[in-house]
Amino acid sequence: MPAKGTVRTIDTNGALLSVRGAFKIYKENDIETVALRGAEFDIAPGEFVAIQGRSGAGKTTLLNLIGGLDTPSAGQIILAGHDITRMDEAQRATYRRQHIGVVFQTGNLIPFLTALENVMQPMTWNGTSASTARQQATQLLTNLGLSERLNHKANELSGGEAQRVGIAIALANEPNLLLADELTGELDTVTTEQVMDTLQVVHARRNMTMLVVTHNRRVAARAQRVLHIADGVISEETSHD
Repeated sequence: MPAKGTVRTIDTNGALLSVRGAFKIYKENDIETVALRGAEFDIAPGEFVAIQGRSGAGKTTLLNLIGGLDTPSAGQIILAGHDITRMDEAQRATYRRQHIGVVFQTGNLIPFLTALENVMQPMTWNGTSASTARQQATQLLTNLGLSERLNHKANELSGGEAQRVGIAIALANEPNLLLADELTGELDTVTTEQVMDTLQVVHARRNMTMLVVTHNRRVAARAQRVLHIADGVISEETSHD
């Protein structure tokens, strides 16, 4: 995907995702709020990384920058060799649709569509034929244990089922990077474990690169590596064997 007129690929020393000196400053009238202060880290292909921090620490801001939903005030976000901070809004939207999957906290389902139709949507938006989208969406949902819930609408699903549909939506176009933002924040402990089990199966099956933003220590413990953020600063790193 060209980035504002250039097709130059940036060397990231093998990292799939490289965040370099990312700052985000919000301005309201004459008041400035610094949400990120020079965040910098790399994620290798196939890694499962968690970002942990308290509410207001800058986790969601960082995820929005990585997902191309917002742009940094300074710094670079490089994914698969492409600096998405140099893309305009339309280019970022296309790149996001083709290369990034996002699992939202509440599943983000269209309520009047069935589980199957929800998963088909991003595929058809990306140019996949309806018949192929139906076949692939059915397989995704079956792999996630939802073969008997294909034709149920969002309000007929449990919280854990809705989250698994959300995971299927995020995986629909086989993204390079899967992002998850506090996806277990409103789930009970049992459902949280079920959803995280599902994510780990997907990670192992597809060697999927995953970045999970969470304040939940049990969720963070599932990751291979944990980045800690406080007051917009990546302060330390914990590795799990």
